[in-house]
Amino acid sequence: MSKKILGIIPARYASTRFPGKPLADICGKSMIQRVYERALKSKSLCGVLIATDDEKIFNAVKNFGGQAVMTDSNLPNGTARCEQAAKIYNENIDAVINIQGDEPLLDPLMIDEVAELLNECECATLCSELDSDFNNPNIVKVVMSQNNYALYFSRSLIPYERNKLILPIYQHIGIYGYSFEFLKKYVTLPPTPLSEAESLEQLKILEHGYKIKIKVTKSKNKSLGVDTPEDLERVREIINAKF
Repeated sequence: MSKKILGIIPARYASTRFPGKPLADICGKSMIQRVYERALKSKSLCGVLIATDDEKIFNAVKNFGGQAVMTDSNLPNGTARCEQAAKIYNENIDAVINIQGDEPLLDPLMIDEVAELLNECECATLCSELDSDFNNPNIVKVVMSQNNYALYFSRSLIPYERNKLILPIYQHIGIYGYSFEFLKKYVTLPPTPLSEAESLEQLKILEHGYKIKIKVTKSKNKSLGVDTPEDLERVREIINAKF
């Protein structure tokens, strides 16, 4: 029997670097609408839900026919917002996939890949081989075990090739899958030193002794996250060129 997996897109209006980002226009549609429509193309989800703390986003989603729930504005991060939204949804789901709300070029295949991993683990994510910009701290790197569990995530270059073995460098892709039971447990875990030091929420899972299954995505789509107005312009150019 296949698992009932809900896709959730956390969306906050307030942002230090880019306020109002979810409602930014991308060639006639808001960014959150484009992410939502990409997520709907996944073959693995029982539904897609936007979790927000802002009425402007909530109303915008309703206006384009999407599903949204209002969540507490004091939640610490997107993972906690997903957990609360899943409880509000209340449809006896088995698992949740946390989909980044600033990835308007998201490949639905990535959602399906995470969903497949959830058949054998309680937490899963993806990576892709990195071919440049190795020392950029905004690109999170990951190393994994021989049986494809994450060993560590870092903003630094890992591994350090002291012996020049020419190993692949993997970039973490920020899409996460959780069994619903693990998600409920995870949000209660206290902060951890490495997670705080690197400002990487996923390290908290490893530091508390849990595992994260990881797969090198087969997607050829180099998804571009929107962190700045300059990123937004690049996405507009890509979508204009395609259509």
